Amino acid sequence: MKIMIVEDEPIIRDMIGESMRKWGYETIILDDFSQVLEIFLKENPHLVLMDINLPVYDGFYWCNKIRDISKVPIIFISSRNTPMDMVMSINMGGDDFIQKPFYEEVLITKIKALLRRTYSYTETVATIIEHDGIMLNLNNGDVFYGDKKAELTKNEFKILNILMQNKGSVVSREKIMRNLWEDESFVDDNTLTVNITRIRKKLAELGKENYIATMKGEGYIIR
Repeated sequence: MKIMIVEDEPIIRDMIGESMRKWGYETIILDDFSQVLEIFLKENPHLVLMDINLPVYDGFYWCNKIRDISKVPIIFISSRNTPMDMVMSINMGGDDFIQKPFYEEVLITKIKALLRRTYSYTETVATIIEHDGIMLNLNNGDVFYGDKKAELTKNEFKILNILMQNKGSVVSREKIMRNLWEDESFVDDNTLTVNITRIRKKLAELGKENYIATMKGEGYIIR
């Protein structure tokens, strides 16, 4: 997911950008506040974080411009704290409002909730993903190879899903654990290792060995 950050205070802008990247989001960080709409059209982000007080035009102006062409979720971030500012944020097309200073966890929670509500329909577009003969049913978590089937636990499914969605790329252990934490499941490093071992065993029983490779010190990859 791609997050566009429209914030003119460098310290806050860099802090938000670092937080987004830490949680696995791609970031577009603006430093030209006269080209907000042009950059939005070029980058096509999934969500916009919009400060209200900006050079040239304020955040309300740019929110209005974006709303003319897109329904992308927009969260206003501002040091303003009057009820009128919050009302204006929603009336101008914003989806949420968060006041500075804020906790990183609060911002991340709001972003996740908005992305989940906005893009949840994508989860039903494809019901099965396939790679190298392995098929994963996204509706019930069953995995198939040839004419054989295995049932996965919730965490096993989420791990295999993220690895298959990123086939050809190394997925870090941290990214996998963050993905599991989204459902408030407590997963530590040892638990992840156990789940990977179980997935490999189930795939081997289907006749597909060495499907998940370990990249020492990096994570896992499905080639």
